[in-house]
Amino acid sequence: MGEKVTLLIIYVDDMVVTGNDTEEMERLHVYLSTEFEMKDLGGLKYFLGIEVARSRDSIYLSQRKYVLDLLSKTEMLACKPAETPIVQNHHLAIYPDQVPANRERYQKLVGRLIYLSLTKPYIAYDVSVVSQFMHSPSKDHMAAVMRILSYLKGALGKGLIFIKYGHLEVKGYTDADWAGNITDRRSTSGYFTFVVGNLVTWRSKKQNVVARSIVEAEYRGMAHGICELLWLMILLTEIRFKPRGAMLLYCDNQDTREIANDPVQHDRTKHVEVDRHFIKEKLDVNLVEIPYVRSED
Repeated sequence: MGEKVTLLIIYVDDMVVTGNDTEEMERLHVYLSTEFEMKDLGGLKYFLGIEVARSRDSIYLSQRKYVLDLLSKTEMLACKPAETPIVQNHHLAIYPDQVPANRERYQKLVGRLIYLSLTKPYIAYDVSVVSQFMHSPSKDHMAAVMRILSYLKGALGKGLIFIKYGHLEVKGYTDADWAGNITDRRSTSGYFTFVVGNLVTWRSKKQNVVARSIVEAEYRGMAHGICELLWLMILLTEIRFKPRGAMLLYCDNQDTREIANDPVQHDRTKHVEVDRHFIKEKLDVNLVEIPYVRSED
């Protein structure tokens, strides 16, 4: 009815009711109480390991207690915090002579780190690296996991803040390395997106095929970023907040942007032909624009 929205979010036996119509929210609560045995815990403060703090104009999400529990279980509470979550220019890979680590423990730790990245985007790349060795972890891989934990010791208070900015702009940033994986020379794509000025999604993932140039690596990363923007548009439309203009996807590679906006198919772009047609289609209908952003920014 009109612009009124009520949302019910359920995970197993935990639920959150939110919206912009208090009367409808109360009616939903009364109805659910007649169908199920429920307990109203009041305003949202804690949900699935995520702590929620509110002010008049913002919401802050963190997993401080989750980190403390994890550090306690791994006996890392007294560790010295690391300055960075991973060594720069690391050479993590699977080697024939590597010393194996406890696979079950490694998988559990990485799984918890994956969940921690829900509110800690700054460990997304590092977690994506260590998650590539779940089937055959070594002592070096375990050391990388423990370094992430020691970094988190010094970043307990960091989380996500959502502020009212008064607009419905949707934008993203995309980037990729080239042949960064020393084992198979595949590139890693990364993107993150903002809705109404707030960071909402991010991802760092190794590409499925080997890129033959840095432009190809960036172009495939751009396609992933556009897919994420389209998903966000569908989600926002469902909850009555459809973007009013073209979504922006910032890229720091000029050649990649020129190929995306070039109406002519060249021999040098045939190896990314599917991604090229997909991106060009979204540009033609003005769903997405691809402005330039400096690498430094």
